[in-house]
Amino acid sequence: MRVKDTLNLGKTKFKMRGNLPVREAEWQKDWEENKLYEQRLKLNEGKPRFDLHDGPPFANGNIHMGHAMNKISKDIIVRYKNMDGYYAPYVPGWDTHGLPIEQQLAKQGIDRKTMDRAEYRKLCEEFARKEIKKQMADFKRLGVMGDWDHPYITLQPEYEAEEIRVFGKMYENGYIYKGKKPVYWSPSSESTLAEAEVEYHDIKSPSIYVAFPVKDGKGILDDKDTYFLIWTTTPWTIPTNQGITVNPRFDYSVVQVGDKRYVVGTDRLEAVAKDLDWTDYEVVQHMQGTDMDRMVAKHPLYDQDSLVMNALHVTSSDGTGLVHTASGFGEDDYNVSQKYGLPVFSPMDNKGCFTSEVPDPDLVGMFYDDANKVVSDKLEKSGNLLKLSFFTHSYPHDWRTKKPVIYRATTQWFASIKKCRDQILEQIDKVNFTPSWGKLRLHNMIKDRGDWVISRQRAWGVPLPIFYAEDDTPIVTPETIEHIAQIFAKEGSNAWYTHSAEELLPEGFTSEHSPNGKFRKETDILDVWFDSGSSHQAVMAHREDLRFPADLYLEGSDQYRGWFNSSLITSVATTGQAPYKEILSQGFVLDDKGHKMSKSLGNVISPNDVIKQMGAEIIRLWVASVDTTSDVAVSQDILRQTSEGYRKIRNTFRYMLANTTDFDPSSNRVAYEDMNSIDQYMEVKLNDLIKECLDSYDHYDFNSVYKKVFAFISNDLSAFYLDFAKDVLYIESEDGLARRSMQTVIYDAAVKLAKILTPILPHTMEEIWSFLKEPEDYIQLANMPEVEEFANHDALLDNWTHFMHLRDDVLKALEEARDKKLIGKSFEAAVTIYPTAETKAVLDELDADFRQILIVSKLVIADGEAPADAEQLPNAAIVVEHAAGEACPRCRMIRTDIGSDTDLPLLCGRCAAIVKEDHPEAVQEGLEE
Repeated sequence: MRVKDTLNLGKTKFKMRGNLPVREAEWQKDWEENKLYEQRLKLNEGKPRFDLHDGPPFANGNIHMGHAMNKISKDIIVRYKNMDGYYAPYVPGWDTHGLPIEQQLAKQGIDRKTMDRAEYRKLCEEFARKEIKKQMADFKRLGVMGDWDHPYITLQPEYEAEEIRVFGKMYENGYIYKGKKPVYWSPSSESTLAEAEVEYHDIKSPSIYVAFPVKDGKGILDDKDTYFLIWTTTPWTIPTNQGITVNPRFDYSVVQVGDKRYVVGTDRLEAVAKDLDWTDYEVVQHMQGTDMDRMVAKHPLYDQDSLVMNALHVTSSDGTGLVHTASGFGEDDYNVSQKYGLPVFSPMDNKGCFTSEVPDPDLVGMFYDDANKVVSDKLEKSGNLLKLSFFTHSYPHDWRTKKPVIYRATTQWFASIKKCRDQILEQIDKVNFTPSWGKLRLHNMIKDRGDWVISRQRAWGVPLPIFYAEDDTPIVTPETIEHIAQIFAKEGSNAWYTHSAEELLPEGFTSEHSPNGKFRKETDILDVWFDSGSSHQAVMAHREDLRFPADLYLEGSDQYRGWFNSSLITSVATTGQAPYKEILSQGFVLDDKGHKMSKSLGNVISPNDVIKQMGAEIIRLWVASVDTTSDVAVSQDILRQTSEGYRKIRNTFRYMLANTTDFDPSSNRVAYEDMNSIDQYMEVKLNDLIKECLDSYDHYDFNSVYKKVFAFISNDLSAFYLDFAKDVLYIESEDGLARRSMQTVIYDAAVKLAKILTPILPHTMEEIWSFLKEPEDYIQLANMPEVEEFANHDALLDNWTHFMHLRDDVLKALEEARDKKLIGKSFEAAVTIYPTAETKAVLDELDADFRQILIVSKLVIADGEAPADAEQLPNAAIVVEHAAGEACPRCRMIRTDIGSDTDLPLLCGRCAAIVKEDHPEAVQEGLEE
């Protein structure tokens, strides 16, 4: 009989390599066929609810790493909540309307302006559904569990019907109105933009100083050779100038420069003089902004007046302290012009070209940006241009086309924020935010937000459900809204384009504004943020399996001005409460140098490519390994490091599975009170870890879960407990108390760690579960481990923590002995410890096999003074020598009792006794190495 045949060498079919790209797909197929999502929810029926509402990604293209981080984060939360005793459904959603799909069709050569609107919209829907199918496959391949057979989609008839009802309720409550005011306008998209659709990029712009001659100085200013001096970066707006705004609280100087006088803000005079190279000037007069109210200037190009007005938006941080004002091309300009009774003047078409209303024939049909040079040249010829220069600055751009946007006054439909602002701010105070700074960010955005322009001049979207009477009076009543909603619920919003106004109105509908019974339909569509912003009603309140308000909204931090924002407004305006109890926001995914991912930089990492090479588990583990509340980095190197972490986790589980194959938890388990002290210590450490991880999950801190588990696996298990465990698991009697006690700990660790890691690594933990002897068919149908109470918890931890410090001292002494060539491996050592009094008391109380734990062949705990050559360390003086004797071929320890049992002369006394007990046949057959 060979010596190794007497060892309890662990074996398992759980493979070292996961082969994740193949095995994951097999597990996912199995889960889907066995309806695991439905099974889990059925188990949780009647339990407390947790409703995470999925923010809908836009249906356009395969997913990117940002999508992956978002969806995996949601999946981790939902999986955890379901295993932690909550009824936690997950309904994925998609945002499908809007410009990007129109642009995709345009790339295919489809011209919406030449097509029937209903037919064009059918093509948009076909494209959207194709993209949804593509993205759904991507999300499912990440291992995301949910109700994939019943997603919510903003183009679904039932969704559109509820969106119409949200609009109708807001109209009924007085929050919707029609007006003409400046809004973000994208000439490249030919449509208005919401604030969330605007991003900032640097551009080069002209900067001009322009003199406006004084026409009526109200007896304060000389009307001859005196000028109001303005500075602007938009020369193209000068032809539409209607006034000059000054701050009533500012002091203004009249400056003599040569034979001309200029009015400049006193606080700005030094900077302006330097910029205009005024080396010899004199201040001849001072006045307040209030003194200038309703003075009149001459337009620098045309025979028309420019009214001087007072407003507080004028600052002293740049410019001249006097602001050129064009009511149709700026929000502040509009507000002050309204106050002074000036008409809204915006002579520009949807493409950003001047119309015939502009007071300069040369500009008619010209694109606004091209007009900058023409206007500057004309100002120079008129003698009113003091300086032209160029500078680079941050400027708003269309987030889709990446081209500049302008403020342009157009007639639009608005949702009033002013009317419900206080109520919205009150609701924000009731919401929990992770990170906590999100509360202030959203609060400030609502506090400073202007009214929301909700109309769009596009084709692909939900039509504004508004009719117009013969005298152009808008017709919106609860009856018309409900009738349209019911039609949309049956036919979809395309019914707006396939039916006449009369067919869409309730039967017999009349209005005093249409004596002839004629009505027409609004042609604009609703802003796409109104689409997704209505999901709290269209999904959470409407679906029987979901609940309003949601417990959690989780999206990127850009959604404070997007979905978090629009959802909050529509919810408060229609229900009086926020649509969510908590917001969790995440940062952006960048490359390892902190750059945004873009094809031009060549730093894009596709989740699908990673899955093919490494598996979805590596992406999932990466998500758990980073702090997603801030911007996170990803690269091939980072993913390879993550893969190494995964390998460490997998191989530790493999060791635990291999060494519990002969362990039956129902019959071999050792009760806690019967365990060795070291085993109790590991049970307590494991229990503390579980408690900490459950708390981290409750706070959505996956990063801490990963770090804590990885540290436990690496330090407490691999580098400590499982390291000396071989001397018990392999060597001791198969059914001995010491071995079964240790197997109980290892088995508990495998089960509990597998459960804790299931939300993060569901495929791998499902595979591990198949090797454990637990009653549930799937680990996802099991519950999270429960935290236990141990009476000796504190004392046990204190004593073993002290021992671990002593162990550090011993390891240091062994390393020095190794450097001196006294020993090679640690079990070649004979160690004598001269402990401090405190350490001696701890060792006496623990009463453990410290030789075994320290993995040395001989250990002496000595009394008295340590010899001079002992290593003096914090907890003991230590002497390390090479152990005397020979190595036992079975336990590998160096022993002096080899051959003491003549029946088994190869073995040490300890091993001989064990082999005689477990393998009596070895005595008859004899042993050989």
